[in-house]
Parts: sequence; C-alpha cells; structure tokens
Amino acid sequence: MKSDIEIAQSTVLRPINDIVRQLGIDPEKTEGYGKYIAKVDISAIKEEAVRKHHLILVTAISPTKAGIGKTTVSVGLALGMNAIGKNAVVALREPSLGPCFGQKGGAAGGGYAQVLPMDKINLHFTGDFHAITSANNMIAALLDNYIYQHAADGFALKEVLWKRVLDINDRALRHIVTGLGPRTNGMIAETGFDITPASEIMAIMCFATSVEDLRRRIGNILLGIQYDGTPFYVKDMGVEGAITVLLKDALNPNLVQTTEGTPAMVHCGPFANIAHGCNSVVATRCALTYGDYAITEAGFGADLGAEKFYDIKCRKAGLQPDLTVLVVTLKALKMHGGACYDKINESNIDCVKKGMWNLDKHVENLRRFGQTVVVAFNRYADDSYEEMEAVRRHCEEDLHVMFAVNDAYAEGGKGAAALARMVVGAVEKEPSKPLQLLYKDEDSVEDKITAVAKKIYGAGKIVYSKKAKQQLQLIEQLGISRYPVCIAKTQYSFSTDAKAYGPTDGFTMEIDDIVINNGAEMLVPVAGSMMRMPGLPKDPQANHIDIVDGNIVGLS
Repeated sequence: MKSDIEIAQSTVLRPINDIVRQLGIDPEKTEGYGKYIAKVDISAIKEEAVRKHHLILVTAISPTKAGIGKTTVSVGLALGMNAIGKNAVVALREPSLGPCFGQKGGAAGGGYAQVLPMDKINLHFTGDFHAITSANNMIAALLDNYIYQHAADGFALKEVLWKRVLDINDRALRHIVTGLGPRTNGMIAETGFDITPASEIMAIMCFATSVEDLRRRIGNILLGIQYDGTPFYVKDMGVEGAITVLLKDALNPNLVQTTEGTPAMVHCGPFANIAHGCNSVVATRCALTYGDYAITEAGFGADLGAEKFYDIKCRKAGLQPDLTVLVVTLKALKMHGGACYDKINESNIDCVKKGMWNLDKHVENLRRFGQTVVVAFNRYADDSYEEMEAVRRHCEEDLHVMFAVNDAYAEGGKGAAALARMVVGAVEKEPSKPLQLLYKDEDSVEDKITAVAKKIYGAGKIVYSKKAKQQLQLIEQLGISRYPVCIAKTQYSFSTDAKAYGPTDGFTMEIDDIVINNGAEMLVPVAGSMMRMPGLPKDPQANHIDIVDGNIVGLS
C-alpha cells in the first residue's frame, strides 16, 4: 500500500469552489487560499441549522505513543456516511509542527481517509498557527516594553504569568532568562516558552464567536499581579485592538476536502493533554450548519479530550452530541494489558484480554455523561481475526455496546460504511439523551478538580503544591471560580504517571500549578510533572522528511 503522502499526492482534488457550491455556502462569504483551501466567514453559520443537525464525537481509549488513528476514523466515518447517502461534514483540529516533525506525525488522517492537501494542512496551511504564535508573542513583547517604559513611574509586577510560545518541540526553551545585558535590553526575568497549542490565545480562538468576542477575551487575559495585589490585564495596556487585528483572518474556519471530496472544516489545534483538545466552536457550528451530520474529534483518550469536549466546549457553546464513537486498537489494548511496547505489533491474545480494562473504563466514563457509545475497531493490516473477534465479543456480550470495524485507512468510505450505518441507525432510533456534565459552574475549583480526578481518572487523593494553593487563593480573589477546569495530564495513563499502563485506581494526583486562562475563561490545573513544551525524540520525524524530485517525502 502507498504511504500517506503518496496517496495524498496521487489524489485528484476538486477545486475548493466546487466544495463551496456543494455545501450551499454563499461564495461571497468565502476567501480562497489557492485552489483547494478556503476561509469561511463566521457569518455563514446559521443557528437554526446548528440546532436541528446531528453532532457525533469521536474519541478513543488511552493511546500508544504513535497515536490510535482517531483522526483517520473521524475522516473515515464522514466518508462512510457519504458513501451510504448521508450528508456529512467532518470538523477537525489543525496540526502542530511539533508532532509533525517530532514523534507522533501529522494530524490529517491516514491512508485513504485523509483531509487534503495534507502537506499544506500539516505545514503552514492558512497561517492560523503563525498568527496565534505572533499574537501571543506580541503580547509578551508589549508587556516587557510596558514594564521597561513605566519602571520610572514605579510600575512593576511581582509575578508575571504570561509566557512566549513557539510551534516546535524545543526542550531548551522550557526555562530561560530574558533581559540579559545592558539595561536597554529590558528587565532580567526568569521565564520560558510553551508550545503554541498550549497558548491561551489558541484556547481563545477556539471559543470566540465573533470579532467583538475575540477582542473582549484578549483584553481579559491576565498578564500578572502587581505588588499591591491587583491584577494586570491586556486591556490595561490598551492593546487588545492591535492583537485582535493580528487574529482577525485566523478567526474564520478553514474549508478543505477529504480523499473522496467530502467537505472538512479544519480549524485551531489545542492539544488535549496540556489544553482542551478540541477544534473551534465556529468550525463545529459551521459543520453543523452545512452537514446533516457533523463529525468532530477530541484529542487523545476519552479521559482527556472527551471529558473536556463535554465539560468545557459543550458547556460553553451549548452543544449537544448525539452519540460518541470510541476508537480502539489491538496495539493499545496489548500495551495496557502488559505487553512490552516494542512487541505490541505481535499477536498476544492474553494481553488483548488483560487490556480490556482500559476500554471498559472509558465506556463507563462516557456513559457517565449520558452518551450512547459505539466502539470503532480501527483495523491494521497485521491484526489477527481471533484477537479482533475477542474484542467484538467483549463489547457486545459484556459491555453491551455497539461494535463496528473501521477499514477506512485501506478502503476509504467503503471501509467505514458499516460503522456509518451503525452510527446513523443509533442516532435515528432514539433522540439523544441530555448531556450530563460532571460538575456545576458554581462548584468550588477543588470540587471540580475532584470530580474529574475521582470520577474519570479514578484518583484516590488530590494533593496541592504550595504554588497551586496560592493560585486557588488568587482565583477566589479574582472571582473566577465559576470557570471550568482543564486538567493538564499525561495521555498515556489514567494516572499522572505516563508509564503506568495498567489499572491505577486509587492513585494520588498531585496538582503542581493552576494556570489561569482568564480570556479563555477556564482554569488549567497542571497534574504531576506535565510539561507544556514537549521535547524531540532521539529519532524525530524530521530525520525522514525531505523533497525528492520536487515531491515531499516522509510527511505522515
């Protein structure tokens, strides 16, 4: 079988204006970025259509380091729905250059279930990530300048909360010192970089519903605390308008197509381990406007992406998913069943059965939110029939959940038709149940963290560091305890230990810090040693990416 990039390069794309006409979008509300990409103005969203169409979430069990194929299943499901005559639009996140050139690879799907043009989407796309990076770092530069220029007036911050970001994995930037040299270089300060998907600007872009809302949220970003204890915001510098200008075009979602010409909205890209892991509200609403079925994904496992999708995105945007698809692979089950990571490609039915606990816990968690669950078995070419059937029997006989095999990677929409029919049948059979959120807005921050940690992760005890306790006091002082919590935690385990692949119920969860995203209106408790700037592996994907005879190779 051809590689992902070879399939992408051999696929004949439809002009983006054909996709626009197919959806029925007013061409005056689109702006082309070349032949195959367009921005869709948010004014094209129609609330009446959003309310009457169906929203499907795709999530997964706890993934391996190489991922689990959740985007491939999301794209495949959209292909499968169109193959059986349904009007579906898929809504995805934009890829980050960090994983693309690091270990996990791109985020445009795989095989014959991709969004295209994958090379542009995985690289610079329409410049949204660059705009977010620039806006974030412009705020940092303006803040440093404000401190420098007003020092003679007695202005100072006892704590600066804003960091710079960069959309690459660079461990050397995690903890740095700025302002070295003569005084004209600014004030000496300890700081660091986060990766762009962790930027509060990224989260703000995901939640903003208009230019006015974007401006308001940017102005409310908390930059630091003055010596008299008062907060200092972006609006106190009077630059929220300038930052909004930088982000104006990036606010509009991007329209592309799949390998079979299915429309796809691809917009914003927060990670689910260090951020909330969902694409933008406007992209999802746009997909719901023009598709009878809108299929979206939430990053990493359901303990992270799905929980945040329900408790943060749906809470804020008033969205109601009709059904959740849970992706499972034999490789992930074997890893969670005790198989050595370098042997998860080998047949091992005992480890498959032992790893079912991870599947069971995710199904239990999704049902806690009131969701109907369909398990999608993402098949790999070397998967054994015996092991696959063991998973099927466990789902149907023990868990009493629907089970379908996804072959979209190898067969495109044809290979996901059975999954599509099962999803459509479940949605049409009975109306969706009201979403059951884990906590109420008025609950205390500690109670919200406890609800997620104990009900979803299975934690037995939560311990707060001195810094985290200080942040809790600041949150109360600022009157923002009503915000939802977005816990930053490893994706590889239900616990905070990335190598604890087996059951971990009763573990102690340590909260090291709580990052205040006042503009995004959420709180980010940092669990364990979670880092918001990843590092590169020993053999990064960058070692395999090149241009040969004018064609890109190695991009996945």
